Amino acid sequence: MGNGKPIVMLHGYYVDHRLMTGCMEPLLKAKEDHKRIYIDLPGMGKSESANWIKNSDIMLDIVIMFIEKIIPNENFLLVGESYGGYLARGVIYRMVDKIDGVLLICPAIFADYNKRDVPQHVVLVKDNSLLSKLTIEEAEDFNSGAVVQSEEIYKRYENEIMSGVKIANSQFLQTLQQNGYAFSFKVDKLNNKFNKPVLILLGKQDDCAGYKDSWSILENFKRATFAVLDMAGHNLQIEQPEVFNSLVNEWLVRVNIS
Repeated sequence: MGNGKPIVMLHGYYVDHRLMTGCMEPLLKAKEDHKRIYIDLPGMGKSESANWIKNSDIMLDIVIMFIEKIIPNENFLLVGESYGGYLARGVIYRMVDKIDGVLLICPAIFADYNKRDVPQHVVLVKDNSLLSKLTIEEAEDFNSGAVVQSEEIYKRYENEIMSGVKIANSQFLQTLQQNGYAFSFKVDKLNNKFNKPVLILLGKQDDCAGYKDSWSILENFKRATFAVLDMAGHNLQIEQPEVFNSLVNEWLVRVNIS
């Protein structure tokens, strides 16, 4: 979408490009100075899966081949959310000289959930009126992840998150998760520090990726803003949209003047 400086967007696991268009398009479409590239990863959205895609190393190869095909010889900005934040660090590991800025949203630091330091789930703002309108299954699903509940948040949750989850290839994703979710290499062991503008956004109540683990990678990024948002879980972009928009806009300013 659009023209100008390319921005490559990598969504999380089970969801699709709508996770990223939902939070990034409102910020970028009015600026008319960025070419936004939204990917549906294999087995998610409209991208097919394949038996030979057995691990995240291969998933990373696919992302890099895609980038080299669609924007050959161009530098770009990189945005990754959750599993996309894990893949994004793989792209940095392999293509650091091509990247002029990075935004990580609730990035998964450790592939193994059992190794993550995460808080217990908590709902800080409950909307009983909203929940009463949902089916039992919908209410339970929303309750299991939401930290802040409202009609607007649920609408975005349905349109930007569950829309992708419902069409994902669950069998493919479960197999990959069990057999090869983690990279075979130490993705955060960089030879040189990344010295372009970075923004790392984390939810204080994120019980999926947590926020504490991300502190361990901060020293890889010499020019990073590190923000932990209260009243925000793994979907912080829809639970704290005003703060999200403000910090991402500021990151774009830093990128454009660097």
